[in-house]
Amino acid sequence: MYEDIIIKPVLTEKGYDGIAEKRYTFIVKKNANKTEIKIAVEKMFNVTVKSVNTVTCPGKYKRMGRSGGYTSATKKAIVTLQADSKPIEYFNTLS
Repeated sequence: MYEDIIIKPVLTEKGYDGIAEKRYTFIVKKNANKTEIKIAVEKMFNVTVKSVNTVTCPGKYKRMGRSGGYTSATKKAIVTLQADSKPIEYFNTLS
């Protein structure tokens, strides 16, 4: 169930900068709210979440020949952990 809410981690330069401050970014389901995201992260990674910020990213306009359309919209969640919480192991192996 919790695996359905969190789709994948976001691995970008800005995302890596937040790892030292225990701030992690994930792509989540579009209809998930902050409480569901918090519970999912706590259960999946066995950590304590301090706060969750979300941003909805609209799809970009792309052209393919004469026709055009929009890519899928996504929702990102920036999760900040408590200071006394252990870091998420998945992100530590990437550094």
